[in-house]
Amino acid sequence: MPASNLSWPQQVLRFIGKLIFYFLISSIGATVFFRFVPIPFTWTMLDRKFSGGGELHYDWTPYDEISPEMALAVVASEDQRFPQHFGFDFEMMGNAFKNNLKGRRIKGASTISQQVAKNVFLWQGRSYFRKILEAWFTLLIEVIWGKQRILEVYLNVAETGPQTFGVQAASARFFGKPAASLSRTEAARIAAVLPSPIRFSVTNPSGYVQRRTNAIARQMRALGGKSYLAGI
Repeated sequence: MPASNLSWPQQVLRFIGKLIFYFLISSIGATVFFRFVPIPFTWTMLDRKFSGGGELHYDWTPYDEISPEMALAVVASEDQRFPQHFGFDFEMMGNAFKNNLKGRRIKGASTISQQVAKNVFLWQGRSYFRKILEAWFTLLIEVIWGKQRILEVYLNVAETGPQTFGVQAASARFFGKPAASLSRTEAARIAAVLPSPIRFSVTNPSGYVQRRTNAIARQMRALGGKSYLAGI
């Protein structure tokens, strides 16, 4: 039926339907594209560039050129059920919901997959609309990318220090070595600052960062070491 013969509510519904269709096609296409192509930048990188000024330190590095200790460190720190879940840790989300009802907050409710979906495709924020989009992109990358690609992207785009993104840039700036050579303690130190990489320092760690580094290293051992991620 020609659009001119439709009532205005029908025209609005048709327009919304087209928007949803084009969004689905474009989001799937973008996810397939970035399954194979390095992420050129994220919105957080752009924000840091224009708000903080100065050079951004970002050096995309393939997964097999990053120390397995580093991959294990972020999983031990951020999302220990990463190999098992399908993008969402419902137990942790339930705990977060209960604590929010009590007026408290809990850290780590977002999985690595959710963080990657947000960082690569979306903007920072806490609106319900953005959370719905985050859930959609989380499902897409779980299906299209798989665990190793998700972890590879996380290790490359996570903010690791002032004007610094990814573990390769962090390793070079803070330890003077490539990410492939990071030791367990060094990997745990980088992971320890991830909750707040601007507030916390890899090179000048506070007592809290040192304690968190030690705790992450213990968790890495408890998970079984590098073999924990061997099957992803």
